[in-house]
Amino acid sequence: MNASALPPFCEHALLIGRIWQPNTGPVLVAITPHKVLDLSPLALTCSELLELDQVAQRVRQCINSGQVAAVADTPAVLANSDEDGRDPARPWFMAPCDLQAIKAAGVTFVASMLERVIEEQARGDASRAEAVRQAVVAVIGDNLRSVVPGSPESAKLKQVLLAQGMWSQYLEVGIGPDAEIFTKAQPMSAVGPGARVGIHPASQWNNPEPEIVLAANSRGEVVGATLGNDVNLRDFEGRSALLLGKAKDNNASCAIGPFIRLFDEHFGLDEVRQCELSLKVQGPEGFVMQGSSALNQISRDPLDLVGQAMGKYHQYPDGMLLFLGTMFAPTQDRHGPGQGFTHVVGDVVSISTPQLGSLVNQVSTSDQAPAWTYGVGALMRDLAKRQRTS
Repeated sequence: MNASALPPFCEHALLIGRIWQPNTGPVLVAITPHKVLDLSPLALTCSELLELDQVAQRVRQCINSGQVAAVADTPAVLANSDEDGRDPARPWFMAPCDLQAIKAAGVTFVASMLERVIEEQARGDASRAEAVRQAVVAVIGDNLRSVVPGSPESAKLKQVLLAQGMWSQYLEVGIGPDAEIFTKAQPMSAVGPGARVGIHPASQWNNPEPEIVLAANSRGEVVGATLGNDVNLRDFEGRSALLLGKAKDNNASCAIGPFIRLFDEHFGLDEVRQCELSLKVQGPEGFVMQGSSALNQISRDPLDLVGQAMGKYHQYPDGMLLFLGTMFAPTQDRHGPGQGFTHVVGDVVSISTPQLGSLVNQVSTSDQAPAWTYGVGALMRDLAKRQRTS
């Protein structure tokens, strides 16, 4: 990894993250183009930090007043964050979140909504996807963009599609009143920049999902944003929606990072709503796929999704990271006509936007990626040890 992980003109960006510090464990940090600053005087965990009132102002004051010490050089930590060739005696960047719940919203864009319907109709068989796609579009069309989820118009459309035998559980959450919100991964299980992401070894049809991820505190206040790869197994979920947990929550199948950008006078939800994500997949055999996802095409506002994920029915006392969904659904043939796209081991996936930088990961399988062994208990023990020795 190099400086491209940072957003351009990042002198104006308030970036927070975590580094793995040998002999210490995870350390909460602020990131500047040149230095990594220890935020321990302000908070010991990312979750605790985001609970602070006026968190961006507090972090900026800490940095400007010199209350936080530099613990490493940013370029050096970025370079050591690539899992292959990493020096375990030196620090590297981890996923920026820790104790927060990791949630995701699905079917929030028309393009991906149609692809989910196609997966369902094809029963997870990639070879049937193109024929099903043509049949679905012939009936539904691609004009769902103007339908407001939960509106009277969407209810009328549902009745029409039911009469034609084309209603789907994916259309239910895509244009119905209730959004799809699911648990993507367990707290502290997400991998960070430079780490390997895992595809279940039994999957034959899968893809990356480039997404904006919102960081919310326990009060439901959105205080920052980052990037994420909600790795997706199209064949598992296509076989049965009841396999969603197996399709989504596997070892190393959730990448978040490189950093959380805190909301301040330079960056907030209005800027998030206009973010355009770029995706590039570079295969070991020379295959290249590029795509994009524009958040202004989302069918539900990000705050609506936050409200459906967290509220009086769903409390998260350590806060929440929420994937907002993607409009990117790859159909580019890779292994033959009509086969569409699927990952191979060794793919390098780059997700980027100027406001948040770049998240780069290499694809492995979930049984070959490093096992998740450092959980909440280990973090609590390391924090207690640090407090005793400080």
